[in-house]
Amino acid sequence: MFKKFFGDKSFYKRLFALALPIMIQNGITNFVNMLDNIMIGRVGTVEMNGVAVANQLFFVFNLCIFGAVSGAGIFGAQFFGKGDHKGVRDTFRFKILFCCLLAIGGIVLFLFGGEQLIGLYLKGEGSAADAAASLGFGKDYMQIMLIGLLPYTVVQCYSSTLRETGRPMVPMTAGVAAVLVNLVFNYILIFGKFGAPALGVNGAAIATVISRFAELLIVVFWTRFHAHKNPFIIGAFHSFKVPPKLVGQIFVKGLPLMLNETMWAAGIAMVNQCYSVRGLDVVGAQNISQTFWNVFSIVFMAVGVANGIILGQRLGAKDHKGAKDAAVKLITFSVLVSMAVGVIYALAAEFIPLAYNTTDEVRLLATRLMQISALAMPLDAFAHAAYFTLRSGGKTFITILFDSCFVWAIHVPAAFILSRYTALPILGLFAVIQFSNIIKDVLGYIFVKKGIWIKNIV
Repeated sequence: MFKKFFGDKSFYKRLFALALPIMIQNGITNFVNMLDNIMIGRVGTVEMNGVAVANQLFFVFNLCIFGAVSGAGIFGAQFFGKGDHKGVRDTFRFKILFCCLLAIGGIVLFLFGGEQLIGLYLKGEGSAADAAASLGFGKDYMQIMLIGLLPYTVVQCYSSTLRETGRPMVPMTAGVAAVLVNLVFNYILIFGKFGAPALGVNGAAIATVISRFAELLIVVFWTRFHAHKNPFIIGAFHSFKVPPKLVGQIFVKGLPLMLNETMWAAGIAMVNQCYSVRGLDVVGAQNISQTFWNVFSIVFMAVGVANGIILGQRLGAKDHKGAKDAAVKLITFSVLVSMAVGVIYALAAEFIPLAYNTTDEVRLLATRLMQISALAMPLDAFAHAAYFTLRSGGKTFITILFDSCFVWAIHVPAAFILSRYTALPILGLFAVIQFSNIIKDVLGYIFVKKGIWIKNIV
């Protein structure tokens, strides 16, 4: 029984070799985002609300790009496991072409429809003047951030391919450098230090854009100057031709995953919009809660990404028995770690909101939202690990059913009905949505146990 759920030393060494760099990169990124959030929160509540709503919309875009590179990445990981460098190169080309088209579409959408989208989150109870001010700050922040969408997109294409080919340290290093650049320029430009003007929200956006370009330069130049370690980059841009057969396979297996990520993110955005009906205080409190959730959830999130890579490589090498055995151990590890982290998160929630220049009501509400999230963290960890397990074998229909369809079939209708047609307080509403993931975990357990995800697709 112990051997079924727990691996040996070499198993965890392999896991941490992949997960730890991702964990560090995401940890530093989210930690600096947290500091950014606190800096903006020190400026004022209306500024914080405007930026929070804009970032909620960028979250949907980011997940769309993540879904695109991940969908193609199923093939990248399996090609690498097979030793097919040309296949990895062709997959990388597809990512660049397709994701840049997505980025251009995102820029157009936010440029012409950003104000209307932000306004959807500012219709709850509260001052009309505060809502109008938050809308203005959110719009200004968004317009500057659009400059960084293309470099962000290209970095994701490079980083995902480097991870799939066993080079997770490079994206981690570039990510660390970028967030440090972001942090320094945030401090300078938000508060007007060292002779710079105090730009507030606009300064935060400018700092983020600068960091995007810094990360791009590091990743691109390292990959180019270490081509012998990264055969996929050799001749990658001599042609943009991708074998039609591979394009078809990626669209069949990968495009549904991109749509899944996008629809999942859109569903979460819709749920958050339902929360905002309870008032502008909820927008601020939810922003604080979500920011720190991103910091505390990095462990099981990173294990999930590593899970997909490890299982994808084993499936590509036709080690089906090893993949099934590893899946159980990876899910177990993710859940146990999330329990420990959840306890720390719940305790820290009592003190975290004190760093914000906001009202006592917003601080207390943020604390309670974080504590509910902490209790539900093991449920999220299990679902996350099960999702990456199903995805590793290219089972797109089941993955979509398990992920975005669940959000739109359960979370969105429940949040919409409870927020519009009942007087249920925000804490009760939030708890119902969080703990409904028990249903998702049961489905995930059934799908993983049946082994229907075990498939070599290359």
